[in-house]
Amino acid sequence: MKIGFITSILDGFDYPEVLDIAKKFDFKCLEVACWPQGKSERRYAGVSHIDIDKVLDSDTYASEILDLSKKANIDISALAFYPNTLDPDLNKRSENVKHLIKVIKASAKLNVNLVTTFIGRDQSLNFEDNLLEVKKVWPSILDEAKEQNVKVAIENCPMLFSKEQWPGGQNLMTSPRNWQVILDLLNSDYLGINYDPSHFIWQMMDYIKPIYEFKDKIFHVHFKDIKILKDKLDNVGIMAYPLEFMSPKLPGLGDVDWGKFVSALNDIRYDGYACIEVEDRAFEGSREKIIDSLELSRRYMNQFVI
Repeated sequence: MKIGFITSILDGFDYPEVLDIAKKFDFKCLEVACWPQGKSERRYAGVSHIDIDKVLDSDTYASEILDLSKKANIDISALAFYPNTLDPDLNKRSENVKHLIKVIKASAKLNVNLVTTFIGRDQSLNFEDNLLEVKKVWPSILDEAKEQNVKVAIENCPMLFSKEQWPGGQNLMTSPRNWQVILDLLNSDYLGINYDPSHFIWQMMDYIKPIYEFKDKIFHVHFKDIKILKDKLDNVGIMAYPLEFMSPKLPGLGDVDWGKFVSALNDIRYDGYACIEVEDRAFEGSREKIIDSLELSRRYMNQFVI
């Protein structure tokens, strides 16, 4: 297992700076944020450390990215782009799908062969009607993934945090039941899971058992923690906006039992990439605090992943 981090936390840093930080703290890989240039619709989105259009248009630029990564001895675990591919605004949907396909092509060109993303969701529709939208949108995306020999790993984040995503959230792949329904529906060897235990914590679900059930579909892993604020949960209940009763934290500062989690990954012989995802507001406000968050996360996870 190789440990890294998703680069979206390092907004404002260029790719060589990101590699320097990764090398300094002995990270082995990077999940590289690849949003369209200059476009941000939410917190942690809109970051781009590799320009996808330039990768596709310029062999020189693509070679520079690979050379920089090789020199630092840092693998690119995946190219990351997390949009809503089922956005009810059909223009936004089209733009998101178009860029996702570019990211898939760029992943092939850079010999990464993995893209991390969301399946999407139309908040105005129920689960069953959303499946009809999945069937419209995703076969062509997966056809391109197959053509390019690129796997697509869907994170299990509900994308439901505050009133902007209410009701329903913006990602269907939130639970083992939903995973199985969508995996069966699309029936592709190129579709799998980017497994993040923290999202099971705040949904009050078992985050260990699905590792065994979906061991062949885990393409990538996130190390992110969540702290349930029990006094607030007792006040607002589980039907409240989730950020009213939980808080994203660095690994080790929340409720995930990382010993059990990594042990389960070892049980299934998972030897892929595992990337720390920092969304802890306590470590925002300066470049120094952000860098500290990565160092502290790496130091804590050293107990489990060398």
